[in-house]
Amino acid sequence: MGKVEGSTDPTKKTWHGHVTAITVDADFRKQGLARSLMNYLEEVTEKVHNGWFVDLFVRSTNKIAVDMYKSLGYSLFRRIIGYYSGDPKNPAEDAWDMRRSMQRDTTKELMVPLDHPIQPHELE
Repeated sequence: MGKVEGSTDPTKKTWHGHVTAITVDADFRKQGLARSLMNYLEEVTEKVHNGWFVDLFVRSTNKIAVDMYKSLGYSLFRRIIGYYSGDPKNPAEDAWDMRRSMQRDTTKELMVPLDHPIQPHELE
């Protein structure tokens, strides 16, 4: 049916949940399963780990996924140049780092988009 994988990082004020992967089988799409899986990961981030936000990386060319995450309350935070490696037939692709604040980030300070793209080695 579906699966979500995530992780948390307790080292800084940027303590957050990260969506490593979310998958919904084609036969089960358009039923709200992705929303349910994301809600669960957000709940664990917030209630178990007291995280500031949840983030994820998505190919900048994947309009369907970007639009789905926007519908779930995620915002474009920054572009990561060449995040997805390429080969001679397929050039490297940029990623969007998308974020959604949790209740702890009352001022949404960790959601303010960067005004410039970054390189993968600049990720914290």
